[in-house]
Amino acid sequence: MPAEFEWDPIPRGITAKMFIELIARGVLLGPRGILLCRNAGMDYTYLPGGHVEFGESATAALEREIFEELALHAKAGNFLGVIEHTFTQAGVAHHEISLVFELTGSAIARRARLTPAESRLEFVWQPLHTLSEANLLPRPLRQLVPIWTRGKHAPFHSDMIGDTKSKA
Repeated sequence: MPAEFEWDPIPRGITAKMFIELIARGVLLGPRGILLCRNAGMDYTYLPGGHVEFGESATAALEREIFEELALHAKAGNFLGVIEHTFTQAGVAHHEISLVFELTGSAIARRARLTPAESRLEFVWQPLHTLSEANLLPRPLRQLVPIWTRGKHAPFHSDMIGDTKSKA
């Protein structure tokens, strides 16, 4: 194999999931800001959503995940962009591709506090201009979400080595 194609992204002592996770995520805006999700007790947030199951469309997966997590209905709308992200969590390397969509749900947006259907989750409203304070991950979303909500296009971002810029 030519040297330019040789790349070992997994550091010693790290276990790797040997598959790429396909995630559907949503940007839901309400009067209090954007809806973010966090695992209970953790110090970071992420856009709500979850894994796309085999044979399921990304928009159907997003709507299903929101219902499973909040027991409320939401509608996936326009496609906003893709984030390719790698990270290590609890000693396991992950590689995710997140498809991000607009998300609407009037029953969700009207509520100041949301009670998750899954006890491991918390949902918070965060003003758009304070996404860094919420430790939104992956980090490029801190810039991309405000761009997307203004109707601008930045459809792809990857944090993979050698491919670190948003593609327009």
